[in-house]
Amino acid sequence: MSITPEDASIASEKLCRTAPVIPVLVVDDVAHAQPLASALVAGGLPVLEVTLRTPAALDVIREMAQVEGGITGAGTILTPRDVERALEAGARFGVSPGATPMLLDAAEEMGLPMLAGAATATEAMALLERGYRVQKFFPAEASGGAKALKSLASPLPQILFCPTGGVTPENAPNYLSLPNTACVGGSWVAPKDKVEGGDWAGIEALAREATKLG
Repeated sequence: MSITPEDASIASEKLCRTAPVIPVLVVDDVAHAQPLASALVAGGLPVLEVTLRTPAALDVIREMAQVEGGITGAGTILTPRDVERALEAGARFGVSPGATPMLLDAAEEMGLPMLAGAATATEAMALLERGYRVQKFFPAEASGGAKALKSLASPLPQILFCPTGGVTPENAPNYLSLPNTACVGGSWVAPKDKVEGGDWAGIEALAREATKLG
């Protein structure tokens, strides 16, 4: 079932408004998938981005998709094949560091709501021209941080962003205070040492703290 850019934007905005932080997850061991997702959902962060950066990523999405209350998507989507594999694994949305016509064509044709990335005004305008008014701002800190994003708000007030890349608990409030920021993406809520150590209570506590940022 296909999806229009406008409908994809509606879906993306709903996801971004669910909680102030979308966890960006790099998971190596599928055994960690369900307990990690359960901890984040219990902590108040139900929207989960599993990056396609590990061999286990698609299986992790399959497992996380079974966790009640969670909304699992696939990140680092780069190709039409990535779109197809993400949907087959049960992803409900996709995230990409950038956007190409071929990638967006595939996502629209296959019905995957995409949060596509932009780092400049030109890239943001190109996505908006196609109908994507909800976008990922990436890499956020390297692209000028909250100051850069604030500068885009005046000429492009109709675009909502999810800044990702270098976002921390310390600088997240700077982004979340902006009128053109719907949420932020961050990996700090699931640090590698806590995941590998199975410290699910610790991750749940980090998630609860993250919900207070918005």
